[in-house]
Amino acid sequence: MWLENIIKNHDCQDMNRKSMKPDANVFESAVNSIEDLKGGYRKGLQALKSDSSKVSISDCKNLLGSVDIDACTKSFYPQDSRWDFAIGYNQKAWFVEVHPANTSNVKEMVKKVQWLESWLVDKGKGLAIIRNDNVHYWIPSGRVCVLKTSRQYKCLAKHRIKLTANPFVIK
Repeated sequence: MWLENIIKNHDCQDMNRKSMKPDANVFESAVNSIEDLKGGYRKGLQALKSDSSKVSISDCKNLLGSVDIDACTKSFYPQDSRWDFAIGYNQKAWFVEVHPANTSNVKEMVKKVQWLESWLVDKGKGLAIIRNDNVHYWIPSGRVCVLKTSRQYKCLAKHRIKLTANPFVIK
């Protein structure tokens, strides 16, 4: 309930409310409220480790942190196709996956999105509340080999998966 109050009031002009702190990190609070992610919050893009070079932030003062969802949930869901990361930016959560981008990877990405959406409903409500949009960002780890006219590309659109540039610019 406290997190929902922060979300609901984060645009309010009245900063004197007890439920609202002017410099509250909504993303960090959301991550820490999720049992599966305990201890997973990292400042900046640290959770992305070597993949942090694949993300560019347009305004660093709005970067709230990151979490490696895959690493944090691996012991709970070892056989599942887990999503990689969430990045906190401008009081919202952005869901990104760094993965090879070939037509043969599309089914795997769809599985990862299905897992993420189910997990957000069952366990990750704190992040679901602050999600930026309903898009899942696929950052190619190398060359993109998915034609925009292919059925695989249409499948990505159906599942709200957006192939991004590398680096992916969050603004």
